[in-house]
Amino acid sequence: MTARFTLISRRTLAGSVAGACAALALGLSGNALASTWPEKTVTLVVPYSAGGPTDVVARLLAVPMGQSLGQTVVVENTVGAGGTLAPARIVRSKPDGYTILIHHMGMATAPALYKKLPYDPLKDFEYIGQVLDVPMTLLSRKDFPANNFQELQDYVKKNQDKVSLANAGIGAVSQLCGMLLMHQLGVKLTTVPYKGAGPAMNDLMGGQVDLLCDQTTQTVPVIQDGKRAKVFGVTTPKRLSSMPSIPTLDEQGLKGFDVKVWHGMYAPKGTPKDVMDKLNKALNVAIKDENVKKRIAELSSDLVTPDKATPEGLRKHLEVEVARWDKVIKAAGVSAE
Repeated sequence: MTARFTLISRRTLAGSVAGACAALALGLSGNALASTWPEKTVTLVVPYSAGGPTDVVARLLAVPMGQSLGQTVVVENTVGAGGTLAPARIVRSKPDGYTILIHHMGMATAPALYKKLPYDPLKDFEYIGQVLDVPMTLLSRKDFPANNFQELQDYVKKNQDKVSLANAGIGAVSQLCGMLLMHQLGVKLTTVPYKGAGPAMNDLMGGQVDLLCDQTTQTVPVIQDGKRAKVFGVTTPKRLSSMPSIPTLDEQGLKGFDVKVWHGMYAPKGTPKDVMDKLNKALNVAIKDENVKKRIAELSSDLVTPDKATPEGLRKHLEVEVARWDKVIKAAGVSAE
């Protein structure tokens, strides 16, 4: 009995020593990863197609981020499922900082839109920081009967069954903006989903649809042209610095109306803190880069302040936005499935 007890004790001891050694080795390898990281190219994943607003922002940021990190940052487009394929890819990626994500407010709206979302935005990611906000504008076809927002409100309330509202597809920010517009006006218009913002804008300018709410990165050239569409307002509480004569929807009666396409950067859950610190530093270098600031201003967009370009700044903002859009989407009865 004694010999057996001694044998078991030795085995237990050997197992404990082996476990301790493994833990020590894991800790050392983690420290080694953090101290030498990055040793290869970092991939910045975009949920939407090349040339789109989020892709443009990603490619602007990639250059100064890469310079800060001492490694190339390449942009890859993982498109599909309303922007949910890219976050799902990040969740499955190794948490070593070499695969990260830039995404807009779709991270906050997906939980309410999709019943079987393969990730939880509030639990399955590490947060690098917020990046920028892109305002939106409400446009109509050039021959739409209304000439100002008050006339538009009156017209759609009397003719809501005849008015069409275009969007760039299920889950697109243009759809969400349209949903909030209908919610606050108390109307239900005929929504027309497209496969992207480009086709929706083309049909608006061609007179096939009546209204469209879309990002300034696409609408500013059309507004400045002044011949292809009418503009009724800006979707943020603050007017555009590039076109200050256009009033906001908030100041025209839709109190509290605030839709901006905010963007954030994410990493897989479990990415080492030292690596996250380096990614956050690179992001902050990028948003202070003079070329980035110039190009973003030309797009009538706003880079975030340093206090928002932090893990905590993004986490808190995401929590607020998830709760906000959950109410709007459920009230509208909209689902992506």
